Order: sequence, then structure tokens, then C-alpha cells
Amino acid sequence: MLKNYFKIALRNIRKNKVFSAINIIGLAVGMAACIVIFLFVSYEKSFDSFHTKNIYRLNEVQKFPGMLASQKVALSMYPMGPTIKSEFPEIKNFSRVKWDDKYQITYKDERLFLPQVFAVDSTFLELFDFPLLKGDRKTALNKPNSILLTHKTAEKLFGKTDPMGKTITHYGTDTVSFIVTGVLANVPQNSQLQFDGIYSFSSIYKSWMYSWGGNWLNTYFDLKEGTDAAALEKKFPAYLKRHLNGDGWKFYELFLLPFKEVHANSADIGLDYLNHQKFDKKTTSLFTIIACIVLAIACINFMNLSTARSADRAREVGVRKSIGAFRLQLVVQFLGETIILSLIGLVLAVGLVALVLPYINQLSERSLKLSLNDPSFILIALSGAVVVGVFSGIYPSLFLSAVKPAKVLKGSIDTGKGKSTLRNVLVIGQFASAIFLMIATIFVVRQLLYMKQQDPGFSRDQVVIITLDGMTSRNYDRLKQEFQGNSMVSGVTGSIDNLGSHLDQTGVQFKYKDNPLREMATTQLVVDHDYLNLYGIKLISGKNFSADKNANGREYIINEALAKELLKDHPKATVNSLIGQRFGGDSTGTITGVAKNFNFNSLHYPIETMFMVNRSDWGFRYMSVKIRGGKANDALSMMKSKWAAINPEFPFEYQFLDDHFEEVYRADNQVSKIVGLLAGLAIFISCLGLFGLASFSAEKRVKEIGVRKVLGASVENIVMMLAGNFIKLVMIANIIAWPLAWMAVNKWLQGFAYRIEVSWLVFGFIALLSVFIALVTISFQSIKAAIANPVKSLRSE
Repeated sequence: MLKNYFKIALRNIRKNKVFSAINIIGLAVGMAACIVIFLFVSYEKSFDSFHTKNIYRLNEVQKFPGMLASQKVALSMYPMGPTIKSEFPEIKNFSRVKWDDKYQITYKDERLFLPQVFAVDSTFLELFDFPLLKGDRKTALNKPNSILLTHKTAEKLFGKTDPMGKTITHYGTDTVSFIVTGVLANVPQNSQLQFDGIYSFSSIYKSWMYSWGGNWLNTYFDLKEGTDAAALEKKFPAYLKRHLNGDGWKFYELFLLPFKEVHANSADIGLDYLNHQKFDKKTTSLFTIIACIVLAIACINFMNLSTARSADRAREVGVRKSIGAFRLQLVVQFLGETIILSLIGLVLAVGLVALVLPYINQLSERSLKLSLNDPSFILIALSGAVVVGVFSGIYPSLFLSAVKPAKVLKGSIDTGKGKSTLRNVLVIGQFASAIFLMIATIFVVRQLLYMKQQDPGFSRDQVVIITLDGMTSRNYDRLKQEFQGNSMVSGVTGSIDNLGSHLDQTGVQFKYKDNPLREMATTQLVVDHDYLNLYGIKLISGKNFSADKNANGREYIINEALAKELLKDHPKATVNSLIGQRFGGDSTGTITGVAKNFNFNSLHYPIETMFMVNRSDWGFRYMSVKIRGGKANDALSMMKSKWAAINPEFPFEYQFLDDHFEEVYRADNQVSKIVGLLAGLAIFISCLGLFGLASFSAEKRVKEIGVRKVLGASVENIVMMLAGNFIKLVMIANIIAWPLAWMAVNKWLQGFAYRIEVSWLVFGFIALLSVFIALVTISFQSIKAAIANPVKSLRSE
């Protein structure tokens, strides 16, 4: 019996090639989208899954006086780890992590610059389950000047020689020698903590590290099983009050975040430096929903085409029932046919995924893999295909199996007005979903273009950012002189932080005329004296920094937002009155200028209060070089040459500022492209279904078309007759999709401090576009039917 059903299914697929192809392609594309999103979601959920302890990360909410809004940060203070462990029995263990970028280590004549090295407590390997290939987990970090390298790093530095017990040296602001006490397995890509080596914190202990108030590391706790993290958090205000001087405790809140949720659940947490490939779980959920919508559209196609062509199968059902077939047998038969189509679609979907996965990996910057040898993946894929087959075929199966044989065999086949209504509802649902995604995609793209094209208040064209460290920053003045002396360079300056990055806050004092001294916190940007000139930052009052080295740390330029905050108690005062007023870390400096507001951060955030101070004596982490137009390659070659002559032992690392801002908006770009891709698939599958229904409609009305042509109907009349109902359905889909899209887009745009307006012109454009797409889709079949010779359709059979 099953063999017979299988033969019938294959026979029907061959007999109805167009409709079978539409169904198979639609299901294949829908399943391919779901497989890709499934691989992406699985990758995201796998982050840090190999750790077995009950780890939480300590985070702060900072709400200093003078800040326009409180902010969550991933940082914490050095003394918090041991004091919280000693005062709260819920804490089993802790470890702190301080990171060093571009960390230089040397063994004999071999020198490496490692992207990331951590200073950690000796308990680090007790909390985290990073595999240790050589060494003792319990003692490897106990002694000062102990270091553990990853296998990849050890191989680069020592080759095939055993690294255990070898001495390596770090040359930086401080020269430190380390003994290799262990080799770690390479850190997997699905770990939020990415490092090339870890060394003991005790190697670099300094007195200032024990001070409260400085936030410059991450703290992690291992909580005892059964601990209520929320109840523990309620004890933190009293803890802060015990340890922070004066009213300082009022400016902080502490909260815990499960370590395995940090990667996907910390979108609103800033200064989150140790969170590899950070991605908001809300966006992951959005991708999942859209992929399911795409697959549902493919299933709706199958339902529509199956019920539309029910008359062709009705006689078969009538004959089968008349010779004793039960309804359940017929349901199983039709479901079997659907499942076979779904399984064929699955094979095609896997091929499509294998084809597009390199592009998806490049777009998402992930390493997604299609594991055809993985039994769990095969089981999930096959189960999914069966579920899709059942979901797509259950209604057509029940509908066809309910046909009354007596009526069918007499020639009375009920195609049913109700069935036509259901098909119309499903078509509307398809296009409403596709139109919703089209509208969302356009607004996402427009918002990203707006952020790229919006004037940030400074010039970032042709600006090259060169990374400095503790050693190369000592040669900053010499490099600056060499670069400035070249005609291809129009300006050189330095800073401790980069525009577009999350800048640090610091405490300052301010005294306005005879008013009491005021203490507050604000954003800080440490720069060279010619920083404003290179970036074209405009002053609305006062003057620029002096080139005099003796003025270092005594001149401050504030932005308009800070000026407004400083004068909030003096509504009649102008910004000019701030010039010359006492301001700074110890109130020994003065305000020399007020700069026009500029977006020093991402446009996700409003412009905060901030000041700039000239402290070239502190050393800079970044050098900004502005190149004259059209000479980028030649200028870079020149800079590399000069760098090599001055810093021969250090690599020349640079990035264009525009590329840096591309990284700032990287996640937004990924979202827009993936949503756009899924929207395109939704439209494609919807059009496949519309093409199939148009073909069926033209086929069933062939005699009517012949009669109309004989009576004088033109090709245009026939086309509009066939297309009219579908156009009406598409317009109804627009009316349904518009308010849903408007609400969704408005909610999404709330995540940006600076955003576009929701224009109804976009909705009108999408309505016209959707009608045009529908017309193009059905025009081929409509015109083909309209120009056919009526003699062929009206002659006697």
C-alpha cells in the first residue's frame, strides 16, 4: 500500500510539473532560510556553554551629578572582588580580569605582539573551564610573574620546543619577566572572553590598584547553588555605603548578570570591552520570527495551490472511496505526498544553504557550519521537513478526503465559495507579511544611511588613525614632526580615546564666580592642542588650546551640553561668562572655550556633557593624520616608512576613521542586510504562489476568455479581468500591513537618539511597488491566456 502511495505521489509530481516546482522551490527557499537562522541561533546560544560554574559578572550603574542620564557599564573597582567575597557568604569564589591590547612578549630573538592578554587572579581557572593542556590548574597562577599561553601562541613563540618553565619578557612602560607555567587550549570562537595568554595579577600589584573609585577591570563571581541573585543585589547599597567615602555610594548601583547571558543580554551596557561578537538577543529573536514567517508563506503557497487544484484530484478521490477507501487512508496518502515534496525541498534547501553559507559567514562574521554528519542536525532537519509537510498538507488533505463520491462521479464538483475565500485570506496573509518586511527593510536602510550621512559636527574624511602603545607613544612628537613635514599631510594630532568609541567619565570641580565649588562628573577627551583644528570642531565662544607646553592640563574646552549644565542655576548667564572660570580635576584649570556640540559617540546615544583637555604629557593612544585628497596610498607608504625608521621593532597599525565608524554601526548593518535578505525571500515565495494561482485561474477560465474574445473583449480587458482580483488582494494586504509596520518601525527607532521621521511616502511607494510586482508576476499567464486563439478553447472536445 505504501509503495503504491509513493508511486502515485511521484506520478502526480511528474504530471503537474509547474505546480510541483512552485511548491518545492517555495518550501526549499523557506527551509533554507530557517536552516541558516537555526545555525545562527545555535551559534549564538552556544556562547560560553562549556563553563560549568554558576558564574555572574558584576556590573555598575553610574549616575554621577552632571550626567544627563545614568549609564550601565561592565566595569568594576579592583577592591570589589575580595571584599564582596569576604562579606557575602553567597559568593564561593571570584576572579578579576584586566586586559592589555597589543601585548608584546619576547623569547630570545622571537618577538610577538599579542592582540589580547589578561591579568587575572589566581582563581581564574577555578571559575572558568578553559582547557589546560599543560600545567596544574590549581597552582599555575599562584606565584607572581606566572603566565599561561594558548597553544597557538606557544607554538608561534617556541615552535616545537616545550615552553614549560621558559622565561619570556614583556617590554612596555614596565619591563616584566614571566615564567611559563602552563599551556591552554586555543580559546573557542564562541567564548566572550578572547585572549592569547593570561598572567597573574600579583605580577603587577601597585598601591593605586587598591583605591576605590577607579573602574578599569571586570569582576566575576561563582555563586553558591540556590543563591537568589536578586536578593543578593539588594544588599549592595549598604555594602557601597560602607566602603565609598562621603556620599560617593549614592552615585553607584551594582547588579549581577549571569555569565552565559552576558553575550546576548547586555546591549544596554557600555564599556563592555570583553564581549566577543556581542549581539542583542532581541535581534536574534527577530531573525527567528522572520524566518518562520518566510517558511509559513511557503506553506501557505502549498495550501493555496492544493485547494485550488482540488477539482483535478476530486474524481480520483471519488473512485477510491467508491471501491472502499476510508477517509483516513486518503488523508495519509495526501499527507504522504506533501511530506515527499517537503523532503525533496529539504534536499534542495541543504544545497542552497551550502551555496550561500560563505556569504552569510562573511556578512555575520561568524563561523557557521553545516554539519551533515551531525546526527542531531539530521534528526532536526528531517523532523522539521515532516512537520512542514504535515502543516502544509493537513488542510488540503482533510478537504480532499471529505469529497462525496456520489456528487463527484455525477460530474458535480464543488470548488466552494468558502474555499475561494480561504485562498484569498491566505494570499492576503502572505503579501501582508512580505509588505511588512519590505517597509521595515526600507526604514532600517534609511536610518543607517542617515547615521552615515548625518553631519557629526566634525570632519572624518581622509583621517587615518594610528594606534600607539606605552612604548611608541614616547616617540609621538618625533612622528608628528616627520608626518607634518610632508606635503601629503594637512594635519597631525593625538588623543587618548577615539571618536566613535564610548568615552570615559571623570570627576571634575567647577567654580562659577563667587558661587560655592561644585563637584560633578562628565565625559572626558584628552587631546593634543591642535585636535580641534584637524577635526574641524567649531568654537562658539572663547579660544582654542595654546601650543605652550606649560599650559598642559590647565586649559579646558567644554561642549554646549556641559555649558548648559554648568549654567542651569544661572538662566540669564551666557556661555561667554564661563570663559576663565575655574574648572578641572582639582579646580586649578580654567575654561578657555566652548565647542559646538558634536556626536563623539554613536548616534544611538544623545550628546552627553563632555570636555576636552590638552594633556600631551600623559601620552596618547591614538595619532590622527589627515591626508590631502587623492593621495591616500602614497601618504600611507610614506607614514609606514617614517614609522619603520622611528619604531623599527613595532608594527605599523592604522585604520581610516570612516572604517572605524563602520565598525561602530556594524551590528546595525548586519541587521539591515539580513532583514533585507529575508524580506526578499518572502516576496519571492509570495510571487511564486501568485504565479501558480494566476496560472490556475487562467486555466480554469479558458472557455470564458474564449467567449469574451469572440464577443469583442480586448487583450487589456482580459488581462485586467484576470488580474483585478489579485490586485485587490494585494491592496488589502497593504492596508493590513501598514499599521503593523508603523508600530514596529516606531518602536525600533526609539533605540536611536537621532533618527529619521516615519514618512507615509514610504508606505505609498511600497503599495505601488507591491502592485507592480503582483502585476509583473501574473502578467505572463494573463497575457498568454488573453492572446490565445478562442477557437481552440471553444471547439467541442
